[in-house]
Amino acid sequence: MRVLAFLLLGCLALPALAQRPEAALECRPTPTDFIFDCTIHLSRGGKPLSGVEVTVGADMPSMPMAHNVKPAQARPGDRPGDYRVMLDLEMLGDWTVKLRLAGPVRDLLRVDLNFDEKGTRPVRRRR
Repeated sequence: MRVLAFLLLGCLALPALAQRPEAALECRPTPTDFIFDCTIHLSRGGKPLSGVEVTVGADMPSMPMAHNVKPAQARPGDRPGDYRVMLDLEMLGDWTVKLRLAGPVRDLLRVDLNFDEKGTRPVRRRR
């Protein structure tokens, strides 16, 4: 009976895990140093995720607690699942952008990006 309950609960949990929100960010530099105009693309199960509150913060993993960004509220973008926010960083380099989702979907997503004069690109981790 215990094995059956474990298997049943495991099967019920799999769809929930498959539906975790995903985020992609595109950030462009502005004329002001270290300020980036960012578009966040949220989706869940391959479909745009709209109607959530998105709070965006960032910190620099190479210098824990030395450089972090005060959280800012993102606003809905032009397309479903898009949100916009201005990030005011303290310097260029690798940053972990934290997206706190609230409302009908609650989660904390992290995206590692390298910010430079041209914009952003994913951080490549050493193996």
